[in-house]
Amino acid sequence: MNILVANDDGVFAPGIQALANALKPLGRVIVVAPEAERSGFSSALTLDRPLRPVQIMPDVWSVNGTPADCVYLALNGLFDIQFDLVVSGINSGANLGDDVLYSGTVGAAFEGRLMRYPSIAVSLVGSDVRQYQSAENYQAAAQWVHDFIAQGLPQIPERHILNINIPDIAQLNGAMVTYQGQRRQSKPISSHVDPRGHQVFWIGLSGEAVSEPQKQQQGLQSDFYAINHGFVSITPIQMDATNYEVLDQLHQQLGITS
Repeated sequence: MNILVANDDGVFAPGIQALANALKPLGRVIVVAPEAERSGFSSALTLDRPLRPVQIMPDVWSVNGTPADCVYLALNGLFDIQFDLVVSGINSGANLGDDVLYSGTVGAAFEGRLMRYPSIAVSLVGSDVRQYQSAENYQAAAQWVHDFIAQGLPQIPERHILNINIPDIAQLNGAMVTYQGQRRQSKPISSHVDPRGHQVFWIGLSGEAVSEPQKQQQGLQSDFYAINHGFVSITPIQMDATNYEVLDQLHQQLGITS
């Protein structure tokens, strides 16, 4: 098995190092990741300048671009091998609910799926994970990913990926198949004046998770629920964002026939 590993935290991030090492018993693992952190880049591709892949050690490459750039290059001619799987992560921090719209970790996985490769995105969730400097902090999560892949990935439709969030706790309660939750509106931006007298802004923090009793009554639980109760969250998400439930209604409102 040939596995492509990417991320949005950068090629030297401890999460990607732990993941690559954990997956090596399954086959050849090739890492192609941004040269520096590119969090929040979603599925952005670099179109205004050339990309420069650099091999920094055997089967480890850095790219002066986005997470999606890395996967695009790797699957479109950078190597003369056929990959079997794309794994993006392990991200330092959650990718839950609406956050997947911005996530470079998820964007890299979607790029792999666009090329028709099975793809998963993996994140480690905890209050201190962004401070971790060692791959050892990610070993338990990386081993979970190894075991999940080794038992055989579930079949999901084309243009879908699995978004996996693993809580950073001593003992997991298991795994749950979840739906993508929602957050409340983000916190307001904060304005400051820098030492040179210029006004600067910080994007506000994410809003809290929204409780959805109707879905819970249907026996469904959100990714937020799983993490808060000590479970790994496995959410199938798709590229097609069309709301099919309102198509007919919109046709009638606009007076447009199919």
